[in-house]
Amino acid sequence: MTACRKKNVVILGSTGSIGLQTLDVIEKHADMFKLLGIAAKNEVSVLAEQIQRYHPAAAAVGDNLSYQELRSKAAKDCAVLSGLDGLCEIASWPEADIVVIAVSGAIGIKPTLAAIQSGKRVALANKETLVAAGDIVMKNARDNNADILPVDSEHSAVFQCLQGESQHLKKIWLTASGGPFKDLDKIQLDNVTVDMALKHPNWIMGPKITIDSATLMNKGLEVIEAHHLFGINYDKIDVVVQRESIIHSMVELLDGSFLAHLGSHDMRIPIQYALTFPDRVVSSAPALDFAALGALHFERPDMEKFPALALAYRAGQMGGTMPAVLNAANEIAVNRFLVREIAFTAIPLLVEKVMERHTPVNDPNLDTILQADEWARRMCREL
Repeated sequence: MTACRKKNVVILGSTGSIGLQTLDVIEKHADMFKLLGIAAKNEVSVLAEQIQRYHPAAAAVGDNLSYQELRSKAAKDCAVLSGLDGLCEIASWPEADIVVIAVSGAIGIKPTLAAIQSGKRVALANKETLVAAGDIVMKNARDNNADILPVDSEHSAVFQCLQGESQHLKKIWLTASGGPFKDLDKIQLDNVTVDMALKHPNWIMGPKITIDSATLMNKGLEVIEAHHLFGINYDKIDVVVQRESIIHSMVELLDGSFLAHLGSHDMRIPIQYALTFPDRVVSSAPALDFAALGALHFERPDMEKFPALALAYRAGQMGGTMPAVLNAANEIAVNRFLVREIAFTAIPLLVEKVMERHTPVNDPNLDTILQADEWARRMCREL
């Protein structure tokens, strides 16, 4: 880092996979970073342990019941906040330099905007924020001269490849592992269980994103994110299956050159880069062993077997409130699958039915987006 002062970091979603790995990065570089604030939905015991270990100035939880419990367990010098207002307050904490948005779902939109409007660097690991409200978020970032650095391995890869090359960009290639069911036929997909779907071949992630990876909806959401992050049309964003998850994404340049970002599948690499940019420091992630790797394999995604990817392209191209509807319906459908109420193959079918019933609103404001989000959740539950 070029500055001597420690950077103060706030983590929204500190108890999840990305949050825990961010804490690991901060701990390993304690000379560079200090944890200023943490937040989670209702994991009070874990939050209390994090407060005791890292001594943040503030912590936030999702509801009043969790607030009362955390207040009784937290150190007296730690401010305890609750609800969406608490998330927004901690995201705009005056002393914060970097805010890591690692909460899951559309609840991340308002705290992200609060951080941007307070001039913080936003390390964004929440897909739904850009999927549902990308136009609003990116305009706010431009208006407030705020940096949004992607934490997703794919978008971090593109961001890194484009340093000094943005004006030469022809196409973005997002890579996908293909998930655990790439080689199953449609009949086998009908019989996929929750336990099967939660076993990703390469990455260790939270349950929702793991299911999204298995349906390829995760890649579809990333296509919409890439459109907003890099200001590129959908016909210039392509997806290729790279089953080893070693190439995290590529950019194709006007002269025929391809730049690819390679690395082990360890999320601490893109997390750390978002915190240290434009500098790089030593990482504890394992180095690649190319001799042991042997080969890299590529193929096109099968959008007939995995229609969620095509649905995401359709929603992104329609724009307006449709991406928010896609995302909200998917959240409900994935939840229903996780509690074993619907089949794996029913997830994209439900999402498509909700999309068919929605008339998109063009150029929506935030309230309209949130209304569309709530409508889609309600409609998906009814279906």
